[in-house]
Amino acid sequence: MKLKTVSLLTAGLFALAACGGKTESSVPAEAASAPSASAPAPVAPSGLVEGQNYTVLDNPIAQQQADKVEVLEFFGYFCPHCAHLEPVLSQHVKTFKDDTYLRSEHVVWDEAMKPLARLSAAVDMAGQRAAADHLIFDTVVHRKIEWENSDVLKKWLDEQTEFDGKKVLAAFESPESAKRADEMEKLVMAHQIASTPTVIVGGKYVVKFSDWESGMNTIDLLVDKVREEQKAAKK
Repeated sequence: MKLKTVSLLTAGLFALAACGGKTESSVPAEAASAPSASAPAPVAPSGLVEGQNYTVLDNPIAQQQADKVEVLEFFGYFCPHCAHLEPVLSQHVKTFKDDTYLRSEHVVWDEAMKPLARLSAAVDMAGQRAAADHLIFDTVVHRKIEWENSDVLKKWLDEQTEFDGKKVLAAFESPESAKRADEMEKLVMAHQIASTPTVIVGGKYVVKFSDWESGMNTIDLLVDKVREEQKAAKK
């Protein structure tokens, strides 16, 4: 199984690791919510501070809806930290204003990841992401399904009843899911997305997480920033 090596999102400020590289991170999910016993919990900035709670992309990513504010998440179903973020972000999305939306793109770092990227595309195509994502994360991260094998994924989908597995399976088997997986790979390569989760607001502002909850606050502040920039650009 080819997974991705650890890449620290907070460069030593916090024990929250991302998935990246060639092997799965050895950092447990609990590290995403608890500081070490020997160090005090870091204090997140109350406002936006470039370099502390966000960075700026050198090569911005075009939004799918240019007239709105996009919150783009690069994730991997194989990534335990993405699994930990999923319930927090999915709840937070419910607080977004009408001009703000979440876009999810599965990373593709090698050919073995194509089946999961197709699965992510299929979940979107079938309108089942809200119902299916937590089950997919559990199956891939904790139950260690052989996710590189498309036949294994198809068999698993056909057995699902907590979401419309057959509808997702039909989408998975369609040429469109393969096309979307190829597009995800091109996007990841073009913008050198090297770790997961990576959350980008407005196509250019990358959230730096010290913990998930303060990260949600940073997302909100960046959404406000992008919204004001868009208003100014129209004047």
